[in-house]
Amino acid sequence: MDEKQKLRNAEALAAEEAARLEAAYGELEAGDVIRLSAERFAADGGVATVSSFGADSAVLLHLVSQVDPSLPVAFLDTGHHFGETLEYRDQLAADLGLENLVIVHPEEAALERHDPDNLLYKVDTDLCCEIRKVEPMARAVEPYAAWFTGRKRHQAQTRAQMPVFEAVGPRIRINPLARWTTQDQADYMRAHGLRKNPLVQFGYLSIGCFPCTQPVKPGEDPRSGRWAGQAKTECGIHLPQLERSLTSAA
Repeated sequence: MDEKQKLRNAEALAAEEAARLEAAYGELEAGDVIRLSAERFAADGGVATVSSFGADSAVLLHLVSQVDPSLPVAFLDTGHHFGETLEYRDQLAADLGLENLVIVHPEEAALERHDPDNLLYKVDTDLCCEIRKVEPMARAVEPYAAWFTGRKRHQAQTRAQMPVFEAVGPRIRINPLARWTTQDQADYMRAHGLRKNPLVQFGYLSIGCFPCTQPVKPGEDPRSGRWAGQAKTECGIHLPQLERSLTSAA
């Protein structure tokens, strides 16, 4: 069997397993989804969490820490993060006792070839995100059978029908907080006394790289501060670009 056929088989198996898990466990509470998933994938490559340590990252990370603080937590260090986000990452990881923080950087060769002066975001935001987020994301999750995200259905129209378990190439992406509302998030943060990203108090309600993130006014869509003035609404790590990167890396 050639490598392409092996990959197709792996993708088909992932799709079948994601559908099975969704049907059986898609309505479970978030903590139960995390616990079940950690057990289910332990022998198949394990499961990681990918976190931006942004405005609403603390809830998922707290839930993960309650199940197993040694589970890997991958952070994509794009080189364009706010200093506050980097400090928050380290502080929150310490608060929660996270034991396996994995920092993933863009490939130096890609930066030298496409963004030697760190100004690519001004002329081609899609390529900038591809180099600094999508390709590193593919490398971050490549060692694992599955990974957790903090995505929620209310965040964007493109996420409105998002399942809890979904296949991405030969792996499974798990969205334990898919059904959570903004109020659910706030209530959980308050109940558990979780540290907030300090940028939230200045109106940054969806936090990415500093050149492409702006504060939003009260009542505005929290994601409207991302790539303001552009049609772009996603960096690509949750879109088909990632599947292509995962496929090429397999």
